[in-house]
Amino acid sequence: MKIAVQYVSDSAGRKKSVQVPLSEWEKLMTKLKKYEQTLKLKTDLREAFQEVSRLKKSKSKKVALKEFLNEL
Repeated sequence: MKIAVQYVSDSAGRKKSVQVPLSEWEKLMTKLKKYEQTLKLKTDLREAFQEVSRLKKSKSKKVALKEFLNEL
């Protein structure tokens, strides 16, 4: 993705901020939200698999999925 950016510099010539066209900013924000959702899903799945692994190793009483769903 090629974005036309403009840099804002201070009096010493150091870059302080970046300006992007609003339409490009909105596209970037949409992509960022999708990436955040994907990351959350991956994190949740990883935690779920870790929990399943812990439960398999545990000696405690297991609850069947059907029973769990009926409790909801």
